[in-house]
Amino acid sequence: MAYNITLIPGDGIGPEVTEATVKVLEATGIEFHWDLAFAGDRAQDMYGTPLPQYLLDSIRKNRVALKGPITTPVGSGFRSVNVALRKTLDLYVCLRPCKSYPEVPSSYQDVDVVVVRENTEDLYAGIEYEMEAPETARLIRFIAEADGQRISEDSSISIKSISRSATRRIVRYAFEYARKNGRKKVTAVHKANIMKFTDGLFLSTAAEVARNYPDIEFETVIVDSLCMQLVRSPQRFDVLVLPNLYGDIVSELCAGLIGGLGLAPGANIGEDIAVFEPTHGSAPKYTGQNKVNPMAMMLSAAMMLRYLGEEEAANRVEGAIAQVIAEGRSVTYDMKADRNDPTAVGTSQVADAVIQKMKE
Repeated sequence: MAYNITLIPGDGIGPEVTEATVKVLEATGIEFHWDLAFAGDRAQDMYGTPLPQYLLDSIRKNRVALKGPITTPVGSGFRSVNVALRKTLDLYVCLRPCKSYPEVPSSYQDVDVVVVRENTEDLYAGIEYEMEAPETARLIRFIAEADGQRISEDSSISIKSISRSATRRIVRYAFEYARKNGRKKVTAVHKANIMKFTDGLFLSTAAEVARNYPDIEFETVIVDSLCMQLVRSPQRFDVLVLPNLYGDIVSELCAGLIGGLGLAPGANIGEDIAVFEPTHGSAPKYTGQNKVNPMAMMLSAAMMLRYLGEEEAANRVEGAIAQVIAEGRSVTYDMKADRNDPTAVGTSQVADAVIQKMKE
């Protein structure tokens, strides 16, 4: 059986890690038909938009996409393509497993945490009002009249929204994931001690959903306390379910526990569409240098294989990556104890080493 997959190379280092990953996937013996599509900087140059309609049509048709990292301008330019893609296709789950592999340079071992992040709401929904815009002034006046809260007139404003419906489905997904994958505990993360209506709703809804899963342990933890506990003892956590912003921040923390973003895969999943991508950014300063670690992209591809039901191939890919890491020879600079180690290899050489291990 051949799989039709939308392939989005991305920006910066995206095309390099994507090419390396495609080589590994094709070495599994599974047949793929790649539907090449562009987003981000290249699409902006080609089509005048960073998120062209043909890309969305391709993903809707194929139902599965493999995506390289895309640059998001800071402070100006177009809004995040990643956020727009998730909202447009209702990819409400951001799934980010963070798992230790033997011999990775890290202060932690035996970490195996899965971050389940709500993808469509919270501050990341992008409901913002610019300083001194007429609508911002109206909003400031409305807030002052409604509850007497004074907001400085030289403010920009972002709106944080949390709904019962979106919370219910993300927490349900976390429990279903735990049950399907033999996980023992789900931890709901919040700041309801301060944000009593938004995070309070997230917390109460999570507890309501948890009652339907008596076989899975459930706990709640305040987000700042979670960060401290993750640094002290990450092994006590299993599946974390979080609102959008906390999920983004905590998943980066968890990536640090396992050795860095070079080993942090991810997926954005909706009811019948899934986009698989590494957690890291596009690192434009390394573009074209054949230097960066492609393993996060490869591990994202292994997640894609599991989503497609190709469990054996996924295990072969992940197992080969683990072997390459354990041997420590054919790895990029970030996987060396000394980042200036001259024996570090490049992106394409990592792909070759993984493919060789798959053959052995």
